[in-house]
Amino acid sequence: MKKPILLLLLLVFTSGMALAQKAPPKGADTTLFSDNNQPTRSDYLAGFEKVFQTMNKVPLVTSSFTRLQDIQSHLKDADSVLEILKDRFSGKDRTLNIRNLQMYQSLLEELDNTMSEFGKVLNGYDQKMDDVRKEIRDLRKDTLMRGLFKDSVLRASFTPQLQTLRTKFRRADSLVKANTAILNDLKAKVSTDAIVIEELGYQTSEALKTAGGRAFTKERLYLWEPVTAQGSTPPPGGFKKSVNAEQQLASYYFRNTRSKRSMLWVIGIAFFAWVNYNFRSLKKLNKLSAIKEFDFKYVKAVPWLMTFVLMLNLAPLFDHNAPAIYIETTQFLLMVLLTPVFYKLLPRQIFMGWGLFILLFLFLPVIRILGLPIRLMRYANVVHDLVAIVIGLLFIRVRSFRNEYRLMWWAVMLYTFLNILAVCMNMFGRVTLSQIFSATAVYALAQAASLSVFVQLTIEAFLLQIQGSRIRKRYPEQFDVADIRRSLFRFVSVLAVLIWAIVFSTNLNIYDAFNAGLKALFQASIVIGNSSFTIGGVVLFLGIIWVANFLQKYIAYFFGDIGDDAAFDDKGQRSRLLVTRLILLVLAFLLAISASGLPVDKITVILGALGVGIGLGLQSIVNNFVSGIILIFDRPLRIGDTVEIGSNKGRVKEIGIRSSTLLTEDGAEVILPNGDVLSKEITNWTLSNSNARINFNYKVAKLEDPETVKQELKALIAANEQVIARREIEIIMNLVSATSLSVRIAFWCRDIMKVSETEAAINNAIYDYFAQKGIVTQ
Repeated sequence: MKKPILLLLLLVFTSGMALAQKAPPKGADTTLFSDNNQPTRSDYLAGFEKVFQTMNKVPLVTSSFTRLQDIQSHLKDADSVLEILKDRFSGKDRTLNIRNLQMYQSLLEELDNTMSEFGKVLNGYDQKMDDVRKEIRDLRKDTLMRGLFKDSVLRASFTPQLQTLRTKFRRADSLVKANTAILNDLKAKVSTDAIVIEELGYQTSEALKTAGGRAFTKERLYLWEPVTAQGSTPPPGGFKKSVNAEQQLASYYFRNTRSKRSMLWVIGIAFFAWVNYNFRSLKKLNKLSAIKEFDFKYVKAVPWLMTFVLMLNLAPLFDHNAPAIYIETTQFLLMVLLTPVFYKLLPRQIFMGWGLFILLFLFLPVIRILGLPIRLMRYANVVHDLVAIVIGLLFIRVRSFRNEYRLMWWAVMLYTFLNILAVCMNMFGRVTLSQIFSATAVYALAQAASLSVFVQLTIEAFLLQIQGSRIRKRYPEQFDVADIRRSLFRFVSVLAVLIWAIVFSTNLNIYDAFNAGLKALFQASIVIGNSSFTIGGVVLFLGIIWVANFLQKYIAYFFGDIGDDAAFDDKGQRSRLLVTRLILLVLAFLLAISASGLPVDKITVILGALGVGIGLGLQSIVNNFVSGIILIFDRPLRIGDTVEIGSNKGRVKEIGIRSSTLLTEDGAEVILPNGDVLSKEITNWTLSNSNARINFNYKVAKLEDPETVKQELKALIAANEQVIARREIEIIMNLVSATSLSVRIAFWCRDIMKVSETEAAINNAIYDYFAQKGIVTQ
């Protein structure tokens, strides 16, 4: 073994490989112009400082290796997992099924990523050690310090510094040795584990390829065939060993895949805070009665229960290859949480069926945990499946269940059919297929029930947000709920169907094959002429555009604006929402192009071709589009303004990309192309304010005291709450003849939309005043 570099350095210093320049003898003549390049004491001290800095770097660098202990601990756990997996594959364990293999594959992928990360960390640490060694090697080139070690007189004058150097040397040497050994051992261990992981990954992939086909073969004897003595009972201790191994694998899986479920917790916390905030704001405003008409069944003021229901429903999206114990536990918890809810909502007969279904759900994991002999386990599974078939047939025949819960009726039909298949497969020795069908039946029905609650829960949460936002903005409480429910139901149902399909295909063990098939289809390159693209790119492009269109269409719902007249007065919000929609569409288009991988140069050619088409026949469409953008940003009119455009008068209900909509006093909606809006004269009654001037003209008999009448009329008009008091009320009286007088009255109304109402009220009050005073109108 080679000596450490630090020891070699110290030996070089003491060997005197170069002659040091000595100081001039005492009494020698020195002159101002003599050539004296002799090192001074300060030069030697500076040299010592440089050596000390290099030595001090060693503990600083090694102290930055903070992850070594964590890596060592993690590698020990990984070794235990790898030993279990090697034992499973080398022993040809017949308990391996597709679910286990999928979990093993996911676990090995996580281990492979972990080893790659550890390799990068250790290489970084090793590079730091190499840099320190290089600095130490460079100290050998310092002729000044080498000369000091050669000269005994100089060494004696720097005894304290040399003692400190020896101390630092021993410490640095020890740290370099220890950390170098640890790094080398860990790097070797990581490399060895990476090789084992790669080999096990290959075995897992091969096992998954053959597992599907093997499931259709006869794995066991027919159920009516006699059992031979050999293999009738499992080996002693084998079940306990298998259970312990499964627990260890599951424990390691959950500890090292927390990141997959972190977003699930974020969604749950956000949902709880969102619902709780809306209830608290309504309670603070004393407006909880405003949501009674919605008849919420699932959303509560403190939504602990429904938050966990939401999270457990979304769990398959984040971890579909989890161990069986995780899937069973989450599904059982979900069913337990829904039981008190169903107790209050479901008829007694249907709730009793739900209770029986929970018992049947628990039956399967209990059989697995007991570790029964395979023959006895098959009989137990047949009993379970037959009971499930009987219960399913009973509910299928209930007409009220079919009419009121049609979705669940179809789920029960599928549940019964899969259990029938499970019985048939079990009897004919296809045990793997039997277990797959039986488990899929249970999870498909349970997931259908929980997702039906998930859909209604999400809709109720959004309705609560809409109503809460409307009340906080002082909009009317009444609005059309039916249309909003339908639009929200369509969107949330798509998500629910996606979750159910993932759970169903995963339990049926076709998810990976289906996913691989879709990837192959979507990633296949299609060449048309000189252009090439993939189906996946096109689907991704259209998907992003569809989602963006949905968001820009319904984003106003979140702020209480459902497109009715209630939000007209909140012009600022509607204008901001309009700009937000436009920005959302533009960003979505750019994102869709970037994410889809479509060739931008070819898109440029297409746009150039479109330019020719525009020049030929699409001028009006482009004109309206550009005019819409000008209306949005130049803002000559805003949503809620009362305007006159040509012969049309009304309130601006919507400003779109192509056209704008006016709502007339008669309730008609006039759709005007944006190009026509900009090309015509616009009279905006509410651009800077909503005030409107009202004029009255009367002809009355000559008055004896016109000034008193003026003051009394002003007081009468100012008493109306719609009249702006700070703006002077004008009353002008002119003699028309010797016996008659014209009276012109002008004042300002606060809200142009209240003009007709204010005119009628003040006109009636003036005529009543004339009648009381005996003033004759002509």
